[in-house]
Amino acid sequence: MFIKQISVFVENKSGRLGEITSILAKAGIDIRALSIADTTSFGILRLIVDRPDEAEEALRTAGLTVSLTNVIAIGVPDQPGGFAAAAAALTSREVDIEYMYAFISRAQGRACVILRVRDNDRALEALREGGIELLRGEDIYTL
Repeated sequence: MFIKQISVFVENKSGRLGEITSILAKAGIDIRALSIADTTSFGILRLIVDRPDEAEEALRTAGLTVSLTNVIAIGVPDQPGGFAAAAAALTSREVDIEYMYAFISRAQGRACVILRVRDNDRALEALREGGIELLRGEDIYTL
C-alpha cells in the first residue's frame, strides 16, 4: 500500500523549479501533487507523478540528484475534520509523521493526503484499524 514519491534536491535560485518541471513535461510525465521545503540555499522538491520510474530516469539523465521514497497515501473526506480520524489513528499507535502534504480530488469528494512516517508498517496497521482509506499507486497515478 505504498506509492512512489520522487524527491529532488533543488538549488534555491531563480528558474530551477521551471527547469525541473520542463524536464518532466518533455518526458510526458504528469504531476499529481508536489511540495517544496526550502532553506536559504537549497530545497527538496517532492513530487507524486503518474509514472515515477520514468520521471526518476528523466531527472537523473538531466543531472539532478533524485531519490524514490515509499510514502503512504490516504483518502479522507473533503470536509472540516476530515483528517482528524487519521491523525488520531496514528497518534494511538505513536506513529510520528515526518512530513505530509495533501491535495483535493473534487471528482471523488475527498482529500488525498501523502504521509511520510518513521514506521510504515505500524502506520499502515493503525490506519487500517482506524478505518482510514488507504490509496494505491494506481488510485493516485491515474487521477
